[in-house]
Amino acid sequence: MAKKPARKTIITKLDNIFSQYIRLRYSKNEIAECVTCGKQDHWKKLQAGHFISRKHYATRWDEDNVQVQCVSCNVYRYGEQYLFSKYLGETLSDKLIAKSRLIVKFSDVELLEMIEHYKNKVNNLLSK
Repeated sequence: MAKKPARKTIITKLDNIFSQYIRLRYSKNEIAECVTCGKQDHWKKLQAGHFISRKHYATRWDEDNVQVQCVSCNVYRYGEQYLFSKYLGETLSDKLIAKSRLIVKFSDVELLEMIEHYKNKVNNLLSK
C-alpha cells in the first residue's frame, strides 16, 4: 500500500501547479505580463503574485486573488498592494479582503482534487 503524502507535500504540489496555471492563463506565445508594472517576459520567469497573503487559505488558491507579477513587483516591492488593488478594482479587492477573513480548512482530498483540476487546466493551455 502506498504511503499517503504529507499535507505539506500536497500543499506544495498545489501551490506549484496553481502558480503555473496563473502564469500561463493569459500568456500569448508563452509571454505573460505583470499586472502591476506591465513588464512582459516568458511565463516561466514571472511569478504568481497574491493580493491577499498566501497565509489566508480562503484566498490562497482563489484565481481572482492571484495574478502574474514580475519578481521586482512581487518580492522587492512587496506585491505592489496599491497597484494590485487598482488592477482588481475596489469591488473585487473588498470581496477578497472579506473572503480572506473566513476560516477555511481544506481536507487532503480537496487539495488533491484541486491539484488534478489545475493539472488539467495547465495541460490544456500547454497543448494549444
